[in-house]
Amino acid sequence: MKKLTTALLAAGLVLSASACASPQLTTAETCDRIKTVVSNPANSVGKTGMTRLANQIRPIEAVSSDDLKPALRAILDYTDESIRDSPDTEKLNALKADYEQAGSTYTKFCS
Repeated sequence: MKKLTTALLAAGLVLSASACASPQLTTAETCDRIKTVVSNPANSVGKTGMTRLANQIRPIEAVSSDDLKPALRAILDYTDESIRDSPDTEKLNALKADYEQAGSTYTKFCS
């Protein structure tokens, strides 16, 4: 009886966890969400704007399309490093190329 109860409980947890999982967005849906975030002028002003931008992109990146996921990850890596109190300039310079490539990828898929 204990094994049956344990198996049913485990199956219930698996089902409830899968019900909470967000579906992956299409490229068009991802673009729409990104456009909403980047269109806000407050997201481009200083360290506070970069923090706001990163915090708004993070949930989109988690469910984004496979085409845009690497670009969003590059943007988040760059913004996370740039908003530190003392960013590592070497690391920031290394991330800048990926950040710029992310912009090109965004333009390719979302224009």
